[in-house]
Amino acid sequence: MEKSNKDLKNVLQSSSKLASYNMILQLSFRVLTFLLNAFILRYVTKDILGIVNVRLVLLYGTIIFMSREAFRRACLSTETSSSADKGGHSKALYWSQTINLLWCMIPVGLVCMVLLIYCWAYLFENPDPLAVPYYGIAVLVFGFCAWIELFAEPLWIIGQTFLFVKLKVISEGLAILVKTIVTVLLVVWYPQWGLISFCCAMVAFSITYIAVYYGYFFWFITSGKVKQIEDFPIHSVRDFFPKLHLDVPLVNINAAKLTVSFFKQSVLKGLLTEGERYIMTVLNVLSFADQGVYDIVNNLGSLVARFIFLPIEESFYLFFVKTLKRGEDANQQTPNQVLAISHVLFCLLRLVVLIGSTILAFGLPYSYLLLDLYGGTILSSGTGPLLLKFYCLYVLVIAINGTTECFVFAAMSQNEVENYNKKMLLFSFLFLTTSYYLTILVGSVGFILANCLNMLARIIHSIIFLKRFYKKSRISSPLHGLIPRPVVLVTLAVSFLICSFSESQLCCHRGWIFRVVHISVGAICLCAVAVSVFYFEREVVTFLREQYFSKSAKNQNERVSATKSK
Repeated sequence: MEKSNKDLKNVLQSSSKLASYNMILQLSFRVLTFLLNAFILRYVTKDILGIVNVRLVLLYGTIIFMSREAFRRACLSTETSSSADKGGHSKALYWSQTINLLWCMIPVGLVCMVLLIYCWAYLFENPDPLAVPYYGIAVLVFGFCAWIELFAEPLWIIGQTFLFVKLKVISEGLAILVKTIVTVLLVVWYPQWGLISFCCAMVAFSITYIAVYYGYFFWFITSGKVKQIEDFPIHSVRDFFPKLHLDVPLVNINAAKLTVSFFKQSVLKGLLTEGERYIMTVLNVLSFADQGVYDIVNNLGSLVARFIFLPIEESFYLFFVKTLKRGEDANQQTPNQVLAISHVLFCLLRLVVLIGSTILAFGLPYSYLLLDLYGGTILSSGTGPLLLKFYCLYVLVIAINGTTECFVFAAMSQNEVENYNKKMLLFSFLFLTTSYYLTILVGSVGFILANCLNMLARIIHSIIFLKRFYKKSRISSPLHGLIPRPVVLVTLAVSFLICSFSESQLCCHRGWIFRVVHISVGAICLCAVAVSVFYFEREVVTFLREQYFSKSAKNQNERVSATKSK
């Protein structure tokens, strides 16, 4: 029991550490994108920005997501201990079959790349070649870069499974840095190149990303550090590549079945995640210039959301999937593990709701000022501020949905995943339909409203699953974490009213002194909210201190586990 508790705490600590590193990565990426957009707006047209940030990035992201998402979830979800005996040979066979399965994403990605490049180049509307040249070349380059990045995927899975928490951050962070530098230099020195500059930057990103993974693991194996990790399945560079098995299946059958289930879900989830971009691309409801403005507001609105919520979802999915038994409710799980999982989920829900509510309370009265400071009247006039205000509401919704689905996807059985795929089909249809008609009625704001409705439907599904999971358990449901303390809610509401009054009185003036006063009022209110959270949300504060800020958190958790076992 002591060893089990200790392993659970170690996984939680590693997941928390991974979340911290991922937050830094996401923040760096979003800040660079934020600054890059502000910079290149002065050197490229809004049409080029819309084509790159919406059309080409959508092509790249679609190929990547459809090709690898299902393999990632399935291979991280399949426990080695359930598929292998205690002998080293069985574990080696398990990992050999899993790596064979991972390499299957190369032909899958190739098929996706060819089909999608054809659609982007010949089926969808192309920009005017005189205004935006080299569009066909850009489509080929972005599609090919997405495909070659799949060659690093087996190494990514190994790194995630054995908690190489810094490798992912270094590889993606360095690749993003290289891409940013190349983009800036080429856009400034050769503005006439247009899309070619972004193609060169994309190639630099992919090469850097792949080189870091292969270079690191080659060094890790040849230096002998591999011997320091117990049960590490890779002992030579050859082990990263497919192997032929004569007497046993070539791939892990359980993981392969789960991959098929997740693949069906990935197609639908991809439509839901990037639905507005697909509608822009396929139905052409907005001009390329309008798509560029929408994308800038979208990146700005998601700066904090992606910095915090996405790393939490990715990292704690790993924690949940390593501690939960799929398809079993709370009564069928190990009691100590359920108690720990429930506490973690409660704190995560309360944390993301507090962050999302704060963004909503302060985002509404500061949207206009933020856009005006960032892009001038080009962004602050028209629908820009309204878009950002609705996006603040969307941030709160995606915060709740991402955290609840993080748990649900880790706890579902394979049959439940299959059933959820059918529900996702309904969600996709409703989302695409509402997006199209709402966009016709209210313009680009319709995309955000449709996303909110879609996320609310998925949240309801997750809540129903969680209620069923804890139905027969005496452990308190972590869903109570969705409602902050009344004092905190009142503080947020009063802060919103004060800042809204400040905006109506001061922000109409364009002088810097009025803006400074308006920002000062918001800073004071934000401090008041922080104080109320610190004194009345002790569970969340303690959770943050233990998992992220305390250097001795690991030792403290081990001492607590030892005390309980005694």
